[in-house]
Amino acid sequence: MSDVRLMAHFERLHVDSADPWGCDTRWYEARKRALTLALLPRERYHHGFEPGCSVGALSAELAQRCDIFTGWDASASAVASARKRLGHLDHVRFERRELPTTLPVAAFDLIVFSEIGYYLDEAALATTVRALRCALRPTGDFIACHWRHPLADGYRSGDAVHQRLHEHLGLTAKSSLVEPDFRIELWSGEASGSVPAGESR
Repeated sequence: MSDVRLMAHFERLHVDSADPWGCDTRWYEARKRALTLALLPRERYHHGFEPGCSVGALSAELAQRCDIFTGWDASASAVASARKRLGHLDHVRFERRELPTTLPVAAFDLIVFSEIGYYLDEAALATTVRALRCALRPTGDFIACHWRHPLADGYRSGDAVHQRLHEHLGLTAKSSLVEPDFRIELWSGEASGSVPAGESR
């Protein structure tokens, strides 16, 4: 997100409201989180990463399945809210970072790219997705979730975001859930997402 106006817009949203998208109050948001989590093939991950974590509603549930969890957001107010929610957990950290001005250097076995791809222009989205691919471990999982309807403050629809992900990730798409309002897709690296031999039927 290199658009200064968008950054100011998101900061205002989080200053004006502790929960600008109703993540803690709307059934739509709770159900979408549950479906996102259900598509993850592994019960636990070593290091999970969520760029665009906002106030940490999804982060709170992801953190329960990660040994280490890192969340980024471009809004300082959003990061403060996320830290207030989960700051008591030693394995969780939140940082104010702007994509693609800052790109991750750590290695993650889970990356959650949720509700953020619309807000990156074409060059920024391509740069970000390729950097995230490089930051994903060879057997890692990459999951994305986006709203499918037009956004007044975005560059493209959620469907267009996922098309770009297919173009730039270079990973195998393992599962997909497409509903009228949103789509969730999972890409996995080599040998990721299979049932361990000891758990097979």
